[in-house]
Amino acid sequence: METSKKPSIAITMGDPCGIGPEVVVKALADPWVYASCHPVVVGNTYAMERAVELTGSTLHINTVEDPANAGRDSGTIDVIDIGNLNPEDITVGKINPVCGQAAMEWVTKAGQLAMAGSVEALATAPLNKEAASLAGYKSIGHMELLQELTGSKTVATMLMAKNLRVVHLTTHHSLRLACDYVKKDRILQFLQITQESFVKWGFDKPRIAVAALNPHGSDGGLLGSEEAEEIAPAVAEAQSQGINAIGPIPADTVFHHAIEGRYDVVLAMFHDQGHIPVKVYGFEESITANLGLPFVRTSVDHGTAFDIAGQGIATHASMLEAIRLAVALAKGDGLSEL
Repeated sequence: METSKKPSIAITMGDPCGIGPEVVVKALADPWVYASCHPVVVGNTYAMERAVELTGSTLHINTVEDPANAGRDSGTIDVIDIGNLNPEDITVGKINPVCGQAAMEWVTKAGQLAMAGSVEALATAPLNKEAASLAGYKSIGHMELLQELTGSKTVATMLMAKNLRVVHLTTHHSLRLACDYVKKDRILQFLQITQESFVKWGFDKPRIAVAALNPHGSDGGLLGSEEAEEIAPAVAEAQSQGINAIGPIPADTVFHHAIEGRYDVVLAMFHDQGHIPVKVYGFEESITANLGLPFVRTSVDHGTAFDIAGQGIATHASMLEAIRLAVALAKGDGLSEL
């Protein structure tokens, strides 16, 4: 895509019981958004109108069926509403499977738009995984749902805060189960997809640090065998393929080194190993991107925040950053320019 063209970005509203509608409205009030892309919200018209009132915004809500002409007027938020949720079913601040199902259906709709080429990227507001599960979904996250929708073989989640970028070997598994996924073949797969994505995003030879699983990188086998038996062999195989992988590096130092600029990205072994440093380093502006999908998908890196939903106090920093990243990747500007 030519960098001069404004991409169309589908913004999913997230669970209407949470802060999603509010942060979307606040983000779309930033003049930069309409100057840089054509946004269209996939969600519920009533919830968006309520969010406009809640935030005191001067924006107007307009319902559309096709994103082709949406997102042209900076004073109007265009919404694709598939008619799957009644206003009386929205219970702000409370887990609700009806709303969980609606939110998942909006993600599916946005993914279908991207697969059809009607939008160039997705930027997603938060889902509530418990609500999605109660609605009967087995794939309770954005990545899992979009992977299933697109038939993508290997998909990974990357969190970003400023210059710290972390790809996760596993995400929504218990810690006990996550350790079972620390296998050579899987690690190699994730190193390959990280390499491919970062080259596409503007890095000539990305420096990929691989975190150890055990404390102190296992201390020569005293604290575990995964480093010697699974992680190091995967790194060696990746290096033989021309991938600039380094590790395993103890997790208590690797993220600090990445922040210092020694590495372009870190491959973390499990959810909290990667999430904690990113959120400590830059909680409000942290965002998510997926590797391996046939289209760009970025997201906020926070939850539905039911405890503050409906109060008008949620910050939209992460939502705005997710839109910024979606625009950059959709235009082909890449990560190296951010």
